[in-house]
Amino acid sequence: MERALAISEKVHGPEHPDTVTRLSNLTVVLTEQGDVAGARPLLERVLAIREKVLGRLHPETANSLNNLAVLLRDQGDLAGARPLYERALAIREKVLGPEHPDTARSLNNLAMLLRDQGDLAGARPLYERALATCEKMLGPEHPNTASTLDNLAVVLTEQGDLAGARPLFGRALAIREKVLGPEHPDTVTSINKLAVVLTEQGDLARARTLFERALAISEKVHGPEHPGTVDRLNNLADMLRYKSDLVGARPLYERVLAIREKALGPEHPDTAAALNNLASLLRDQGDLAAARLLFERAPAIWEKVLGPGHPNTIAGLNNLGLLLQAQGDLAGARPLFERALAISEKLRGPVPVFKPM
Repeated sequence: MERALAISEKVHGPEHPDTVTRLSNLTVVLTEQGDVAGARPLLERVLAIREKVLGRLHPETANSLNNLAVLLRDQGDLAGARPLYERALAIREKVLGPEHPDTARSLNNLAMLLRDQGDLAGARPLYERALATCEKMLGPEHPNTASTLDNLAVVLTEQGDLAGARPLFGRALAIREKVLGPEHPDTVTSINKLAVVLTEQGDLARARTLFERALAISEKVHGPEHPGTVDRLNNLADMLRYKSDLVGARPLYERVLAIREKALGPEHPDTAAALNNLASLLRDQGDLAAARLLFERAPAIWEKVLGPGHPNTIAGLNNLGLLLQAQGDLAGARPLFERALAISEKLRGPVPVFKPM
């Protein structure tokens, strides 16, 4: 592909449409290979050429703005991505119209970035506009409509509007079941998200049915040790624990831990999360001695892999300290609390409490 680009540059020139196409194709390959640093200057070059040759308001210029914004967002440069998404949206609204599917995509992209920045109030109206456009232009049962329903429902959930989110998650699920099929990965995702909202609303019986359904599909389609299956296992275990069914949750947490240790290794952060979850359940069951062993392993892994200042490390130290305090080992608990506090104060934040993952 690099050779084709070099030939095109030599034969047609650096700003010829064929050269730009070769550049764009190469950025896709580099991005898929994980070479984001290599892709970025090429995307910037494509954008500069399209602005010069096609103009700042051309749809292809908007596409280049969007592609560069996606890369910057993936790099964590949200501040750099935002003006690019905003420019792409402005171009598409002006040139293609406010109800064009590409405009809806720009609304979705900008809303997603605002959500990443914590601006839920800014993201919500953009998702609402995108949903209205998708419903009108693509139809109420199009997969893109389902995706936008899902995105809007996530924002409502994060705003605490569970009553508003629930019917949107329900609609997204119904669309995906009908259009994509009952075992499609997106359908399973919708099942899981609806189950989470039902759990938070206290509708545990229905939530359990959905979590079990999502788990059964994932085991059938992907196998018992697939990461998606493990996530479903963990979700069901969390719900059972929330329901105070500790006996039912325990073997699920144990299975999650066994799979993660086997697939990811004994020192992976996700393995530490599984240790923490099982330790929390054992503590709730009153088995403090068994819980202590797991609580000791979890922060040690996080500290080694993520660093001493990572929130999970601090939370793990705090959780272990609480366990030792419950055992009456105040001498052992005190240095853990002091260390967690010192790190947290250095980072200028409160000591976090790790929640089940």
